[in-house]
Amino acid sequence: MTASPTVDPTGAALLRPHAEQATEHELAALRAADDRPRPPHWQMSPWAVVTYLLGGTLDDGTVITPKYVGPRRLVEVAVATLATDRALLLLGVPGTAKTWVSEHLAAAVSGDSTLLVQGTSGTAEETIRYGWNYARLLAEGPSDAALVPSPIMTAMREGRIARVEELTRIPSDVQDALITVLSEKTLPVPELSTEVQAAKGFNVIATANDRDRGVNELSSALRRRFNTVVLPLPASFDDEVDIVARRVESLGRSLELPETPAALEEIRRVVTVFRELRSGLTGDGRTKLKPPSGTLSTAEAISVVTAGLTLSAHFGDGVLRPADVAAGIVGAVVKDPVADTVAWTEYLEAVAREREGWGDFYRACREVSG
Repeated sequence: MTASPTVDPTGAALLRPHAEQATEHELAALRAADDRPRPPHWQMSPWAVVTYLLGGTLDDGTVITPKYVGPRRLVEVAVATLATDRALLLLGVPGTAKTWVSEHLAAAVSGDSTLLVQGTSGTAEETIRYGWNYARLLAEGPSDAALVPSPIMTAMREGRIARVEELTRIPSDVQDALITVLSEKTLPVPELSTEVQAAKGFNVIATANDRDRGVNELSSALRRRFNTVVLPLPASFDDEVDIVARRVESLGRSLELPETPAALEEIRRVVTVFRELRSGLTGDGRTKLKPPSGTLSTAEAISVVTAGLTLSAHFGDGVLRPADVAAGIVGAVVKDPVADTVAWTEYLEAVAREREGWGDFYRACREVSG
């Protein structure tokens, strides 16, 4: 899985390159081949942005790898929204690639995915609006030189896409700092008796979920400023297997793991376990299951398989086996040590133990579970 790593200006290999760095050749090829109309300040046309997200082959033979596997219409609606004056809200349960889609949309539209506000319970209003260099503020008073622009203010000035991750994690009163930005397309700076008006091309992509604990509801005033696109979990088993396999291969290259092929059989097994437990029903529809408290998302399945590959490469024989993924699966399923342990034990005894070809997996999971 080794490959030439992306490096920073100092020559250091990057652990996680930004989307525009990791797919620089694809973006360049799309821009060169794109002859369709582009909205102001967009790096490529909406058609090319959708092709970048969903994949395809250009006339010159350049292969554009899929960044998102899902309904094409959802991606088209998301891209079309960014070409209007409405902001985009990507909504879904954890692990439905909201952040991934947000980053790649910003990279394709603006060539820059780094204008990011990471939402947490401690996010302050100046993170969304602007702050001050307090040393200069005390020495000189309010001035342009003392002002520290937020990523959103920078995006407004330059006509780029700003990203707000985990919007519902941000306190409600801080969320509402976005209302003027999204409705009036201005950001007042009363200390300087001025304002920043958004250049054409500016927009905001926010992500949110309503399944985690500790989320803050969006006000109706703020929600009206967004066009909401709900990203679903993968519709089919094969789609989810494909997503996991692609991302595991990509992560393996990025982490420069030793050459260890991801066994499709084990990927399919992990996806089977996750899909059955979160649906509360086995694939054949014969056995009802007790769902655990966690979401068991596709992102967690990717993490389980990647961790298994690392174990196999460094502490095994280089072949991904059930014992390599067992600990990761148990850790993903058993979040509540009481209720989830019961659900997991029932699954092992009623399903895994009886399923043909799952003997090694059953024994490995029982050993980990104690």
